Amino acid sequence: MSERKNKILFWSLALLMLVALLIISRDAGISGDEEVHYRHSELVYNYFKTGGEDKSCLDTPKTHLQYYGQLFDNLTTIFCHWFSIEDVYSFRHLMSSLAGWLAIVVAALFAAYLSGWTAAIFTLILFAVSPTFLGHAQNNLKDIPFALAYIASVYYSIKYVFAETKPSRGLSILLVISIGSAIGIRAGGILMVFYLYLFFLLKVVSAYLLEKKIEPTLVLRKFAAIMGLSVAAYLFGLILWPYALQNPVLNPWKSYEVMTKFPTTVRQIYDGQFIWSDFHPWNYLPKYMLITIPIIVFIGILLAILLRGNWLKHDPYKPVKTGLLFLTILFPLVYVIAKGSNLYGSWRHFLFVYPGIVIFSAIGFARLWNKLQKARAKVVTGILFCLLTYSPIRFMIVNYPYFYLYYNQLVGGIKGAYANYETDYYYHSMREGAEWLQTYLAEHRSDSVIIVGGNFPSGWFFRNNPNIKFEYFPYAERSNSNWDYAIVANSYIPPELLKNGAWPPKNAIHTIVVDGVPICAILKRKTHADYWAIQAQRQCDTIKSLVLFDQARQFDSENEMIYYKFAQSLIHVGRVDQAVQVLTESLKINLGYEYALEMMGDIAQGSGEVKQAIEFYRMVIEHNRKFFSVYPKLARLVAPDDLAEARQLLKRCLQMNPSYKPAIRGLADTYRQTHPEVAKKYDELNKSIK
Repeated sequence: MSERKNKILFWSLALLMLVALLIISRDAGISGDEEVHYRHSELVYNYFKTGGEDKSCLDTPKTHLQYYGQLFDNLTTIFCHWFSIEDVYSFRHLMSSLAGWLAIVVAALFAAYLSGWTAAIFTLILFAVSPTFLGHAQNNLKDIPFALAYIASVYYSIKYVFAETKPSRGLSILLVISIGSAIGIRAGGILMVFYLYLFFLLKVVSAYLLEKKIEPTLVLRKFAAIMGLSVAAYLFGLILWPYALQNPVLNPWKSYEVMTKFPTTVRQIYDGQFIWSDFHPWNYLPKYMLITIPIIVFIGILLAILLRGNWLKHDPYKPVKTGLLFLTILFPLVYVIAKGSNLYGSWRHFLFVYPGIVIFSAIGFARLWNKLQKARAKVVTGILFCLLTYSPIRFMIVNYPYFYLYYNQLVGGIKGAYANYETDYYYHSMREGAEWLQTYLAEHRSDSVIIVGGNFPSGWFFRNNPNIKFEYFPYAERSNSNWDYAIVANSYIPPELLKNGAWPPKNAIHTIVVDGVPICAILKRKTHADYWAIQAQRQCDTIKSLVLFDQARQFDSENEMIYYKFAQSLIHVGRVDQAVQVLTESLKINLGYEYALEMMGDIAQGSGEVKQAIEFYRMVIEHNRKFFSVYPKLARLVAPDDLAEARQLLKRCLQMNPSYKPAIRGLADTYRQTHPEVAKKYDELNKSIK
């Protein structure tokens, strides 16, 4: 097929994909970060609407969103106000899908630039069978637009630098918009400016090596143009970023420093363990990519490596161009692995490298396809290619619209990943859960106000139903809240509960499943006794709390918190032996339940069973290294036999939580007899912390 026909086929497929993505966006749920980013974008809108008088967008100590440019979020919200769009989330998802499509098209054009329109067609096809990317394209206005800006910046930078004639004005504008958008979405987008200068340097060096000549005037002229473009791109990236506008030189760099050491950490499942995101093993990122990217993409990369041929003969700079693309994929991955960065949510923060990965894979398949001369060989190859796409295509069709939950055959699909890796970590299923519950409640009519709880703020879904009030709670603390029904996505749930069948709990009236794996449960509360028991406990009405906790566990036997709270009340009235029995039941549900383990250690210590207490405290740290209250307790017990270990425990605690006063006091005590001057310094530090 001629390149002209391939080009026509490419654009036909691209337009078809655009229609499909926009239609799919209508069924997207609200992503995990979307609400906070949307709310912040409203604050940003108010900042500009009031001429900078409303500065609430600059004070975000919990979300740290002042450090995000989130240009795409802000632009989308501006459109919502300009065009009076009420269903803001539907419009956001439409915009996200559009950004995803543009990222795919730019990547395909990049592939065509490097290896012809056959490679561009394969790029479209490989993206069409990439569930993770397509799933995030539904509703991720942070990572998908950044992926677009990143690949566009790399593409237009290479085109600009390697242009044989003077680059067009259109190319210059696209380059400025791409780099500026990368900066305006994430502070780390400043890397694209450095890429531009690096590409230019390597172009000059390679030109000298290949052509044995260099024209200083032309080099200086282009360097000056690049300087102007980079300044324009930098300023463009700041136009919708209030924090950066306060100090355009210093604040973007402050933001970059915050982002490289992002303070928010979470616990998620990895390799069957419930691990803090800043303590993941080095292979967290590459392994998640390995088990969630379709195998066909890896096969294409292998083909690109094996089938080299004479594909470089028409462009002596092609090795440099492809090498630069490879660098933009490899460098960010190697950097965060070497740095030990705080990572969570699978590899969604690194979706920006995926377009480049797909380009290499597409080039591999294009080389194979172009090498085949006989029609039979092409038919057989086409059949094999289609067979390799079966797994991701089947998954997306059967489990629509939960594309992003895909795991490949290397881990046994999502069934093999269940309880070993995260499933609905971005809460896409909450929409379907809310819609199902509203239908259920309509069939079971009630004039009273119904409180719906959940582990993700889902009030938006009930905005048109005044009889329903929504209340957020972490799943493990659901007994603290007064709710009638609950929608709980399979996120931040300990793997022990998934492995022993304690989740979904028995009071689930509906479960949303993906390939047989539960990703969301709708719960109906059978009793409020646990809630009222906790209220009685807070009011020091121990006898009442005992009666209510005993009732609650009869109805909700899979709630470890009920047993733990019950044990608190039992200890308060001196029934320690019964408290131990109740705590044992709690640990049968969740072996890593820190509160129960700590209380068992406290009981053992109170009974003089020091070795047993030490064992329980060590179990707490093993399951949750950031459960700080046990460090001083454990240090006091081990200090008589091993003072060095006691100090090491307390210092480890303070490395994670430098202002934790019990650990500071404990450390001072370890030096009080032997090194009083050191103890005094820790005492002074303790007093300085409010």
